[in-house]
Amino acid sequence: MKSVQVCFCMMAYAFAQASSAQSDPVPDANPGRPTVSTPATLTPVGYLQFENGSFFAEHSTEFAQRVGTSQVTKLSVIARLELFLQSEPLAISQSTGQTSLHEGEVFAGVQGVVFGGSESRPTLSVSYTRRVHSSVAPELDIGTFRQSGSLLLGDNLHGFHVDVNGIIAEQIQGAVRRAQFGQTLSISHPLGKLTISAEIWHFSQPLLHGNAVGNLWAVSYSLRKNLLVDGGFSHGLTKTSTQSETFVGFTYLLPRRLWVHDHAKHR
Repeated sequence: MKSVQVCFCMMAYAFAQASSAQSDPVPDANPGRPTVSTPATLTPVGYLQFENGSFFAEHSTEFAQRVGTSQVTKLSVIARLELFLQSEPLAISQSTGQTSLHEGEVFAGVQGVVFGGSESRPTLSVSYTRRVHSSVAPELDIGTFRQSGSLLLGDNLHGFHVDVNGIIAEQIQGAVRRAQFGQTLSISHPLGKLTISAEIWHFSQPLLHGNAVGNLWAVSYSLRKNLLVDGGFSHGLTKTSTQSETFVGFTYLLPRRLWVHDHAKHR
């Protein structure tokens, strides 16, 4: 599965490099990391966006320590429809004195804009995600799912950007299936090229009969309009939450469009 992703990225990059006829300026990246919340707005049409990062987590129900890498590739095919592929190429965990190394899970999904945002109204989107590769690596406090759907709301208010997500997912353990519910609230504020984000999130834990709740603080810095770096930490607020998580990463929007985009057609 990892080789398929690598080939896909290499082919897309080569195709983009060959499209030298593009005359449009490079648009801004639209990062979904480092918060748990997903923005309701989409990436620029026709541009590949890569979101990569690493994290270190401690004291969870399934492990003592865990290091992971994440990779998300996004592509908006039209102004209201985005495709994405999410994976964890490497997961290293330690529990009861034993260290395990595995590849993580792979998910594919689609996100669509229901109502486009403006000065007087927020952006409203929906998304659907499906697991396409499972893993035996221990999970974080929110667990894993076979499929999930989300309602995404985003708006700008008095210099702050607000993202609110409502999530429902299907968790499976053997023959048992349970519904998981999640809610996230992220508030960010730009200070020049620096953006500060604060977030509170909650996910039910139907297989543990508990609730994972945490708060997250992060900063991101724009090196270029299509390249941002980020870092931050998250702290669990319940006994079944991962107690500590530190992360760093970057978002990169490939500066060449994969195809010619007709702006008038997709307004």
